[in-house]
Amino acid sequence: MADAANTLAPSSASQPVSAAASKDPSRATTPANAPVEKPPDDSSKLKTFLGVLRRFIGVSDLAAVRFSLPAQLLEPTPNLDPRPSLGERASHTVAGSSFCTVADSNSIGDSDEPLGRMLGTLRFWFTKDLKYVKGKPCKPYNSTLGEFFRCNWQIEDTQPPLKHSPNSAPSSSATSTAGDNKLVKVSYLTEQTSHHPPVSAFYIDCPEKGISARGFDQLSAKFTGTSVRVIAGAHNLGIFINLQNRDNEEYQLTHPAAYLGGILRGALSVSVADSCFVTCTKTKIKVILEYQEEGWLGKSQNKVLGVIFKFDPDNDTKTKIKEVSDKDILARIEGNWQDKIYYTLGNQPFAKNHEKHLLLDLNPLYPIPKNIPPLEQQLPNESRKFWENVTNAIVNKQYSLATTLKQEIEENQRNKAAERKTSNKEWQPRFFTGAVTPAGKPDLTKDGEEALKKLHDDKFDLEPNKEYGAF
Repeated sequence: MADAANTLAPSSASQPVSAAASKDPSRATTPANAPVEKPPDDSSKLKTFLGVLRRFIGVSDLAAVRFSLPAQLLEPTPNLDPRPSLGERASHTVAGSSFCTVADSNSIGDSDEPLGRMLGTLRFWFTKDLKYVKGKPCKPYNSTLGEFFRCNWQIEDTQPPLKHSPNSAPSSSATSTAGDNKLVKVSYLTEQTSHHPPVSAFYIDCPEKGISARGFDQLSAKFTGTSVRVIAGAHNLGIFINLQNRDNEEYQLTHPAAYLGGILRGALSVSVADSCFVTCTKTKIKVILEYQEEGWLGKSQNKVLGVIFKFDPDNDTKTKIKEVSDKDILARIEGNWQDKIYYTLGNQPFAKNHEKHLLLDLNPLYPIPKNIPPLEQQLPNESRKFWENVTNAIVNKQYSLATTLKQEIEENQRNKAAERKTSNKEWQPRFFTGAVTPAGKPDLTKDGEEALKKLHDDKFDLEPNKEYGAF
């Protein structure tokens, strides 16, 4: 969270940052001495936001509309920038870009036992929602076509070992003494590959541990009048994690529906009340997780239940916990996805099992700061560089200026799209081979492979784009 504050803070609270100095064609030449305006309070923001949303009651997919909000309602952060303390979209619970915001991603493949590796994968799964435990849901900028973001994390595995059988040895590198753990670098690259529908591809790589992950980030949202329901879009088939050192085991993690509620009360909150699945066809192990949001008398409980079981990949029909036979169950999951998650081994009901193991305690965890290329080494379509002047205007409370700059960016993107349509030219992403293909699992281009390799080496120079999608 500290890196967000340091990056976005103006150089001086009394000296507004100029938005007119840039010669970049994507920037507007609006006067830099725009007036400083009084920021709206949370109540005013929500009233305005609710007024905008009411226009879309009944719209089948709010996310596809990509409606433009005034700058004072936006969080000054690009959508592709996985800033975990803020929440990348109305509800980024179903998105994949928060893969490495905490220290639990690099120990996924440590165990020599399949069940241990699945438990490690689940430990990661529950950490990805940390931003909603420690932060708040906010609306960032809409991503522009061809916009991209890249960063590194330095991760230390400090979680306790996972027990996967009564006599199992520790299955995590976290058994070493505190402070002795080696820092591992994880690199991240994402690009907005499609504008209609809005889709971004992402790729995460940790060569030292032989772990990578990829997927498409696309949301579908509907406003019901009291809340916004967000689900994975048609091209978002989940997060696909590959363990190179485990004979390329692949884990597919699908996303549950999330709800942005509290709009009428003036207190936004994210809840989950749905099922999701984690599967590994190579080990033939599957997980069903069921989120139970409402408790007795409608009291929120944020409860999650789950079973880990052996399944037949060629006959994968079980989608509910009650459908799983006891003889196939390897372990059970239960807890609060905003607090502590526990697991028990074997098929005995969770309440009757006297040996409960802690899978994850979210209370002491905080997001890990990102290492981002210096602004002067970023390309014009790199997220923080691209939105720099809008961000500066919002931070300086120059909301009218920020709205004007944002609208000109949006108009430039529409003009470029019209030019491509006139010339019958299809947009091609730079770092990924297709806008929405291969299905669910994007492949890197030669440029994408090179960009990731340079990130591993902390080298940030890249050749300029041959074509830009929004200017």
